[in-house]
Parts: sequence; structure tokens; C-alpha cells
Amino acid sequence: MRYTRYPTRRAAFFGYFPTGVKWLLLSNTIIFILTSLAPLAPVRTLFAITWAGVFHNFYIWQPFTYMFLHGGIWHLLLNMLTLWMFGVQLEQDWGTRQFLKYYFICGVGAGICILLVNGAVGAFTTPTIGASGAIMGLLMAFGVLYPNQRVLMDFLFPIKAKYLVMIYVVVELYATFGPNTGISSVAHLGGMLVGYVYLKAGRSFHVPDFPNAYHQWKQQRLRKKFQVYMRKHGGGPWVN
Repeated sequence: MRYTRYPTRRAAFFGYFPTGVKWLLLSNTIIFILTSLAPLAPVRTLFAITWAGVFHNFYIWQPFTYMFLHGGIWHLLLNMLTLWMFGVQLEQDWGTRQFLKYYFICGVGAGICILLVNGAVGAFTTPTIGASGAIMGLLMAFGVLYPNQRVLMDFLFPIKAKYLVMIYVVVELYATFGPNTGISSVAHLGGMLVGYVYLKAGRSFHVPDFPNAYHQWKQQRLRKKFQVYMRKHGGGPWVN
């Protein structure tokens, strides 16, 4: 007699989270808990992104680490829900490596936009934290790739993805020139802009594969040495 094995409740639950999304959710949550237990000022000085931190103190890791800090439980929850909402389908279609590369390109790109704008307006010590730049990059990708798919705006109202992106762009542009709300519209717009450029460029930006490049360089060097050796000892030419 054959028995059909059905997935357990735990396995079915974790099946909703592909590898990249799952580890981003876990890492952001764990770092939030750890930083909540540590003194806030030193953590933000070292890991939040500021113009002074990057260009004066040479904390060059800040355009990466700021994405893993959050200002409170609601800040974390909203970002992680949005990551799950748009990231799952993108990772399933792209694969984990391409998804994570896009996520971090948007997040770091948003960080660079923050540095440029803060430097231009003289906000040299204003810290920025949160994964929103990368998350808004995911929203942009979802709107570009699945424009007519219905999603829940603010997790309540069904709307086509392309219209959701348009609404957010208008809202963020208005917020940029409106009263200070403590929310970095520059990060949001920066993540969306970087994501849009990346997608329209045909995802032609490549993260350098340094181990493979070194391996190829080493092989070429050995091949040249061998060819020199063969020429010195009367060997014929090598054809590759």
C-alpha cells in the first residue's frame, strides 16, 4: 500500500518564504532585537548612514548597514510585511541570487542618494536608518514586471501594481518638499529610481565575481609561463 506524505503545518508555513526573503526577515528581526538591547547612540553612530560618518569618519560600511536598523517595532513590521508582500514573487521568478543582488543594489543606491542630498543641503550629521530604500526598489520592480496584478494598498485596498507605484512616487515627491515628517523620502525615491534604472538597463549591472576573476587570472598566468617554457625548450606554438 502506498502512503502519501503531506507537508507538515510548519513546512507549509515556511514554504511561503523563499530563501532570500526568509533570511532578510530573520536578519532584520534579530538585529532589531539585539540593537534594542544595546545603547542607541553608539549603534546609530557606527551603523546608521550619515554624511559625516562616511566622508569624515570613513565608516564606509554605513550605506549597507543602515538597511538593517529600524526605529521601532512598527517601522520594522511595515518594512518586513512589504518585503514579504512583494519579495516572494520576485525571488521565485528571479532566483535567490538575482533577487538579493537587486535588493542590495536598491538599498545601497538609496543610501548613496541620501549622502548626496544630505551633503548638498548641509545635513552632515542627520542619521538615516531602515530598509525602506531597498523595499521601495522591490515595489518598483513589482510594478514594472507585473503592472496589472492587483495588490493591497496599505494592506487594505486592492489596486493594480502600476497605479500603486505611481501613487507612491507622487506621495514621496510631495513629502520631499513638504513639512518634515521624520521619514526619508529621499531614501524611498532613491531606491525606486535606482531600481527603475537597473530594470530598464536590462539588469546589465554585474557584481564582480572576485574569486572567479582571480582563478581565471591565475590560469592565464600559468598558461603563459608554460608557453614560455615550451618555446625555450623547442616546443611548437600552442593553439587555443
